[in-house]
Amino acid sequence: MNQINEAGIHGSADLKGKTALVTGAASGIGFATARCLIRAGATVCLADINEDAVESSAMELNNAGGSAVPLVMDVSSESAVRSVSEKIFRETGGVDILVNNAGLQHVSPVESFPVERWDLLQGVLLRGAFLCTQQFLPRMTENGWGRIINIASIHSIVASQFKSAYVSAKHGLLGFTKTVALEAAAKGVTVNAISPAYVRTPLVEQQIDAQAKLHSISREAVITDIMLAPMPQKELIEPDEIGETVIFLCSNSARHINGHNLVIDGGWTIT
Repeated sequence: MNQINEAGIHGSADLKGKTALVTGAASGIGFATARCLIRAGATVCLADINEDAVESSAMELNNAGGSAVPLVMDVSSESAVRSVSEKIFRETGGVDILVNNAGLQHVSPVESFPVERWDLLQGVLLRGAFLCTQQFLPRMTENGWGRIINIASIHSIVASQFKSAYVSAKHGLLGFTKTVALEAAAKGVTVNAISPAYVRTPLVEQQIDAQAKLHSISREAVITDIMLAPMPQKELIEPDEIGETVIFLCSNSARHINGHNLVIDGGWTIT
């Protein structure tokens, strides 16, 4: 039996014949999403700035019976995104599903926040989603079907101290999502955001260490007293939970969900 299907992650979408591009796909949410898309039948292009990591991740998926293509791409570079777009078009005819996931974090008080780090976060988190959407949306509208899913964050609707660049970019990403959803609504393309609270990823692990240093407390205290303090369920979210939500948004059952911010926060924003 095909190893990658033994895990039984199919969701409600049959994505056979579809090509997906996931940015920031070498690890964390991106890798989990790529794995879920493959299990639903899609061919998945894994894009990441880290060449060794993305090739290793694609090899892992291919060894499990999937169809994964590793691509090195800096999402903040217009020329890099265009080059990858042309390569995908030549080899597969285009992208049907775009998951804008690439991200990074920097924790610092605003008065000492390095300007270059601010620019980097805006470039990856917001400009990157814009550039990828600009390149891949036209083919979707030509085909009359497409899904664009922006991985935002709970910080698209709430704020936290010392994360001014990240919070600003994620708020902007939500506005971008709504705008493109309106522009593509009559063309068979839906555009949505997913905003999870803290997910168990390498990026969150780095944040734990940074917060521990900043507040001079233990990693355990960061998790319980800072990260999960506003979350009633008191649990980190698993990456596959986000991947499965992507699959749902790709399904016919979700064809009228458009311009929506799907918040996965364990009750954080109930009140």
